[in-house]
Amino acid sequence: MEEETQTAPREDIDSFAGVDADTGNIFEKIDAWADGFFRLLPNIAVALVLLVVFWFLARGVAALVRRSGRKRGRDNLGDVGASLLRWLVTILGIMLAVTIVAPSISPGDLFAGLGIGSVAIGFAFKDILQNMLAGILILIRQPFEVGDQIVSGGHEGTVERIETRATLIKTYDGRRVVIPNSDIYTDAVVVNTAFDKRRSQYDVLIGCSDDIDEACRIMLEAAGNCDGVLADPAPEAIPWGMDADGNTIRLRWWTQPARADVVHVWGRVIRDTYNALNEKGVDLPYPTRMVLFHDQTEATDGDRTAQREGWPARGDSPEPRRIADAIRAAASQKA
Repeated sequence: MEEETQTAPREDIDSFAGVDADTGNIFEKIDAWADGFFRLLPNIAVALVLLVVFWFLARGVAALVRRSGRKRGRDNLGDVGASLLRWLVTILGIMLAVTIVAPSISPGDLFAGLGIGSVAIGFAFKDILQNMLAGILILIRQPFEVGDQIVSGGHEGTVERIETRATLIKTYDGRRVVIPNSDIYTDAVVVNTAFDKRRSQYDVLIGCSDDIDEACRIMLEAAGNCDGVLADPAPEAIPWGMDADGNTIRLRWWTQPARADVVHVWGRVIRDTYNALNEKGVDLPYPTRMVLFHDQTEATDGDRTAQREGWPARGDSPEPRRIADAIRAAASQKA
């Protein structure tokens, strides 16, 4: 047993010693690679030149598209189109360079691989591509432009920039809101500055005994003299309702669509209308409420032991009292 354990390692050493390192084959491989590299040097040089040419071509196409967009007043669309065309031309140049360096790869193989890769990228970046497509459609159809004041998703402000991924708006209190383009394209958007005029309205409550026609005349005169209220269309004062506290008149007027114009003119109209009505003696009533006290008419009213919905009898319930009795008692004390 001891001899076997001693001879086994010797056999392993002899077997490893019998392996010859074929260094000549290694050098042949390296030499073949070097020869192949030197044979591909002309192709590589042509591919690099082609990449440089396509890089300058991409920049030139992008500049041309951007300049065309600015001439037509579509700066954002020109920027997005220039970016997309620049990448498209660059990718095309890379594909042609690959076919030159590796002639065994055909353009059809590259397009097939690009198609499979685009599907995988589409699933991986679905939201990003959706926002990009929505941004391109917004820039093409132009439901609103940079500088318009819009309301979208509960946010209101001025459009600063329309990018491929999102639309940036500046709120009236000086904050920036980034809204994904897919949300804007699929949801309702209110464009406050889409037209050159915008209407505002306010309901005024006058007294029930006041002359409605006279109140309308006073309100129209006050609103028409306000700075910022447009003469065409002219202001309107329409009797709108007979409420519990008085009669309602709805005052309408038109201004420029910008938020600053609407807010400042609103304040002037409310101030001047109130002063005019007050000077003419038109009643501007406060809400009025009438409270009726129920006088007890039955002996059991107020007796908690006798009430159907009352408390259980405990023997210490107060005596039933009537309002009339309390008034008589107070009058007798004064007398």
